[in-house]
Amino acid sequence: MTDGKVGGDRIVLRGLRAWGRHGALPAERELGQEFIIDVTLGLDIRPAAAGDDLLRTVDYGALADRLVSVVEGEPVNLIETLAERLAARCLDVAQVESVEITVHKPNAPVPHPFTDVAVTITRSRS
Repeated sequence: MTDGKVGGDRIVLRGLRAWGRHGALPAERELGQEFIIDVTLGLDIRPAAAGDDLLRTVDYGALADRLVSVVEGEPVNLIETLAERLAARCLDVAQVESVEITVHKPNAPVPHPFTDVAVTITRSRS
């Protein structure tokens, strides 16, 4: 961060895994599958660093708990909708100014060999 703007700093959580029942097909709802979440939070970490104070930054363990509860919670048809819900949960944290969420669905019902299906969104307070 060279310009002093809030949001130039980042906290990244990659590969958060949770089981959910999201998808448009009945089998996806019935059997469920693993979803993998990548999160990049934009915030100003200077206040936390200056005081070495966890309360002035994001407790990423607690955030992971909240995100897993979203994935494990009410099913939706689209991973786009799941990504929106996850982004909103991140923006509930006062210090977070922006968030980039990627939802990976590596076991999506695609009838051809593939590595991953993912949706990435970026949201901010402004």
